[in-house]
Amino acid sequence: MSGFPPDPQSLLNFLHSALDLGLVIGVFYGMTLIIGEYQTIWMLRGLLILMVAQVVSERLHLELLQFVLEKLVLGSAVALAVIFQVEFRRFLELLGRGRLMQIFQRPRSAPKIDNVIDEIIDAVKELSQNRIGALMVMETQGTLDSRIFVNRGVSLNSELSKELLQTIFQPKTLLHDGAVFIRGTRVVAAGVILPLSERSASRQLGTRHRAAMGITERSENCLCIVVSEETGSITLAERGNLNRPLTSSKLKELLELQYTPLVERETVAPSLGRLRRTLGSRSQWLLKRLFFIPSSTSPDEKK
Repeated sequence: MSGFPPDPQSLLNFLHSALDLGLVIGVFYGMTLIIGEYQTIWMLRGLLILMVAQVVSERLHLELLQFVLEKLVLGSAVALAVIFQVEFRRFLELLGRGRLMQIFQRPRSAPKIDNVIDEIIDAVKELSQNRIGALMVMETQGTLDSRIFVNRGVSLNSELSKELLQTIFQPKTLLHDGAVFIRGTRVVAAGVILPLSERSASRQLGTRHRAAMGITERSENCLCIVVSEETGSITLAERGNLNRPLTSSKLKELLELQYTPLVERETVAPSLGRLRRTLGSRSQWLLKRLFFIPSSTSPDEKK
């Protein structure tokens, strides 16, 4: 039969292409491990589509389109590096020290989201009983762009706890006159100044309620809790609407239904067996997500 044995040059070209493709997939897979946030898969998918389009335009000799796509790919890569500069800085540091395998190591266990909701409810209950004003912005499934804040406040990046929230909102502290920005299980910043709603509201509602309306009007990716300093009443804002007054038990019920922050990525132990299984499942999930193959669950959701 013609074609056998295969031409050594053809075999070499095939291996070269397979290695090239494997390295690209490896780079994208490594980026998902480094960044570790589920919503970034959409950004990586967009970047991959631009890269594929650039290659196709190059093969078809569409010089103008290739030029435009090349600049878009470069700009997108730079934008990702800026957005996730902390994660990339950690990657470069580990690479420089020869400790790249630490990416796969298991960090300290983070509190589960149910516990986070309990911490928030306990803090809100105490603040309400003592009539201490509070304003909390919680990022939900999408990414809340902090550029819509009037002032981004003071960066904390601390593990969320009721003691921390109660301390921040004490009237004599420097950060009490502003909002707390919560992402997942961490307090990202305090003293955040939010945009005010331009809609007319009841005179009984103060600046905190207008700020809660304003931020939730501008972004659907957040919820906002308000504790009134005058009455101690509890309010939950979503999409510019105020749900008030609420009891602490009702607030907990609503948060359990509506507060669904991004699940932190699962990390793996350094054992070779566990590492091999994790790499296989994550690679399969990454390919399904990137190429729109239906999948019921992701590896992070399988417990």
